[in-house]
Amino acid sequence: MSTTHPSEKLHFQAEVTQLLDIVVHSLYSNKEIFLRELISNASDAADKLRFEALADPALYETDAELAIRISFDEKARTITISDNGIGMRRDEVVDNLGTIAKSGTREFLARLTGDQKKDAHLVGQFGVGFYSSFIVADKVTVNTRRAGLTKEHGVSWESAGKGDYTIANIEKLTRGTDIILHIKEGEDEFLNDWRLRNIVTKYSDHINLPILMKKMVTVDEKETAPKAVEWEAANRATALWTLPKNSITEEQYKEHYKHIAHDFEDPLLWAHNQVEGGNLDYISLLYIPSKAPFDLWQHQHQRGLKLYVQRVFIMDKVEQFMPNYLRFVRGIVDTNALPLNISREILQDNATMTKLRSALVKRVLDMLDKLAKDDPEKYAVFWGQFGNALKEGPAEDFANRERIAKLLRFASTHLDSSAQTVSLEAYAGRMKPGQKKIYYMTAETFNAAKASPHLEIFRKNNIEVLLLSDRIDEWVVGHLSEFDGKPLQSVAKGDVNLDELVGEEDKAVKEEHKKQEEQIKEEFGDIIKRVKEVLGEQVKEARISHRLTSSPACLVADENDMGMQLQRLLKAAGQEIGDIKPIFELNPTHPLVSLLRDEKNTERFKEWTQILFDQALLAEGGQLKEPGLFVQRMNKLLLELVK
Repeated sequence: MSTTHPSEKLHFQAEVTQLLDIVVHSLYSNKEIFLRELISNASDAADKLRFEALADPALYETDAELAIRISFDEKARTITISDNGIGMRRDEVVDNLGTIAKSGTREFLARLTGDQKKDAHLVGQFGVGFYSSFIVADKVTVNTRRAGLTKEHGVSWESAGKGDYTIANIEKLTRGTDIILHIKEGEDEFLNDWRLRNIVTKYSDHINLPILMKKMVTVDEKETAPKAVEWEAANRATALWTLPKNSITEEQYKEHYKHIAHDFEDPLLWAHNQVEGGNLDYISLLYIPSKAPFDLWQHQHQRGLKLYVQRVFIMDKVEQFMPNYLRFVRGIVDTNALPLNISREILQDNATMTKLRSALVKRVLDMLDKLAKDDPEKYAVFWGQFGNALKEGPAEDFANRERIAKLLRFASTHLDSSAQTVSLEAYAGRMKPGQKKIYYMTAETFNAAKASPHLEIFRKNNIEVLLLSDRIDEWVVGHLSEFDGKPLQSVAKGDVNLDELVGEEDKAVKEEHKKQEEQIKEEFGDIIKRVKEVLGEQVKEARISHRLTSSPACLVADENDMGMQLQRLLKAAGQEIGDIKPIFELNPTHPLVSLLRDEKNTERFKEWTQILFDQALLAEGGQLKEPGLFVQRMNKLLLELVK
């Protein structure tokens, strides 16, 4: 191997420099993971070569036996990890080792706190891969050549991890990548055969290709001729998912997850299944992470499962297996039902893929359903991380809408806690006799929902209301119109059926209620008419309220109109939604409404009406067009009351 071009010094992308510093200082307590990460990368390189060689077998050159080799030199203080996988071109070296192409990187770095222990978890979610080398090395050399290129297209990359690196063209006879770690003083424990083998067995025993180390040979002083170097596998080199479930330990499942997901955390749960028979033979090993990846909400978030066909790796991050609301699921699918030469384009319209997707989605929903029933506390952990993603399900997956609905969790007036622990099944089980609907309230925050005047009649009658304050909740109720045959009804839309809320009472009581309503309607008829005239185009209608017990007024949406919270969300997103006017409801039992009824002064009547309307708008989380005018009106009327 020789240099064929002068070396060039380049600077790391700013984010790389920052990440390197974090990696070295946050992951110091688990230094051995550097080897796991580098082996994982080498395994990926071999998988990519296998896939590309399906179309071009010449990429194997003269060596079709894929393997990873690990060696060390105690005197030179180096550890070398070599693979004969796909390798890299010069531009790929710069892109992969000098920059971070992940979406949301800046946002991720901004979330770091400076607390090394907490940051270690975040770094684990981000995935550091190659940069973990600098935990134990003060200099790293990478020699690589892409499969299919001639020997003079080799590339050498070297850096001390201090902000810059050098890169040069070299001659490299073999394809693949050699990573040479120049071990720091004080890290001598890793310059040891037993220690390295132990790490391989602990983290990488499941890797589906041999990880070779030099066979330990006892030296005989009488022998003068040097013995040829022998290599032996330090791992089982058997695909984990192909083994019987009862032969796989919990630790092996966990380490396999960390390998395929490039995550430092253990998974929350997993399911390993083999399906045989018919035309859909496949093995799946599906994992649900314990923490959401940093870029779960990034538009460019890469997701999907690894696809193997007849044990041959085909492609990574196959999105077609899972709908977007299950984008957090990790794992592998190995099937005999697809051709080896299948492409991403063919996957789009492949009938077998449709069947596989349906079966895999069912499997994930089964996992979550079992978790929710058997371990509510663990399910609460899942919900805290991925609940808002799962809430996208009713809109995306009509076929499984009822199953997804059972998995959803919300806050409610039952506990008056912001914790989202209430299922729709639990709500339905607590419904009052005669109650036909599941009631909910949407607002910008939990406290705003909890304090809404719309809840007053429901609290008085001990009717539970779901309190929805996540932005996605408007999307959920917009696509989940009923559950178990019971309609979902916003307490801030339409009129309230008082007869339903008070239950099945006798006929005389209901007649008395109706008589009282007619009396109030007649008593306040002229007032309601005058209020509508004062407010004009600000409202669609003014009417007496059946939902208020302690507030003077509120705004509601017409039954068929868009809710006010959804209107605000769409406007904030820059969408034109037209002019949707609210209905203004007045509480006839409130002293301020009685004062309004008895007010003879036309100007004061107008001032009070506008104040009550503005108060109701504020209670809904809305914004006043003229806040200063509202304050002036309030001050004026307060001074008059004082007099």
